Amino acid sequence: MGASSDVPALRRGLAILLALAGHAGPVPAAALARETGLPRSTTYHLLAELESAGFVVHLVADRRYALGVAAFDLGSAYLRQDPLERLAAPLLRSLAERAGHTAQLGVLHGNEVLYLHKERPPRPETLVTDAGVRLPAHLTATGRAILAHLPTPHVRALFPKASVFVSRTGRGPHGLAELRRILAEVRRRGWAVEDGCVTAGFASVAYPVFDHGGRPMAAVGITWRHHCPDRETACGRTWPEFAAQVRQTATEITVRIGGRAPV
Repeated sequence: MGASSDVPALRRGLAILLALAGHAGPVPAAALARETGLPRSTTYHLLAELESAGFVVHLVADRRYALGVAAFDLGSAYLRQDPLERLAAPLLRSLAERAGHTAQLGVLHGNEVLYLHKERPPRPETLVTDAGVRLPAHLTATGRAILAHLPTPHVRALFPKASVFVSRTGRGPHGLAELRRILAEVRRRGWAVEDGCVTAGFASVAYPVFDHGGRPMAAVGITWRHHCPDRETACGRTWPEFAAQVRQTATEITVRIGGRAPV
């Protein structure tokens, strides 16, 4: 097959990805065929190709399809080349100065968080979160803030087995069911919390940044020194005073990029 004949197939594949991206949850193949105007046989063939490349996940039990990990990786690559970091930098700087703690901006990269930008307060503390650093999303407040607003099948695709639930300090979820409980609590509370899961003796809160479709595209967080009375167990604090400052910054970034919070 020549290059010229590959172009229509590429366009059809992109049409399917765009159709999937326009839905809040998984979609049946028949619905995708109707939306794109493609024959069902062509739709199934393209879905199989996209699945093999990691751009689509087939939820066999539900007979539906969702965006795969490769689609998230592509979106993260876009963010790294986008002016999001430059737009957010002065707002993060202001947040770090107001809160007196380190502020950072992270995006989802597979099942990890990639930190795009970090602003330190006048008297900084040494942290592992720095620009270009990746950390397990299920352990970080920024990762949890993003994951909490993704469809359940997307989270399942990012964490398909127990071995991906790595631990750094012994704290944090060890399986998908535990992670789901944490994410449900994030949605109920409104912001994400992490206490000693990334580095012992430090805690974080984070709030998501949303795109024009109300989808989480990044998260803003702050981190500070904190020791629980019982060093082995998280004390359960949620720090609403810090969360309010983080939410203000994340909301301002959302507005500046033309985004909106989900209804």
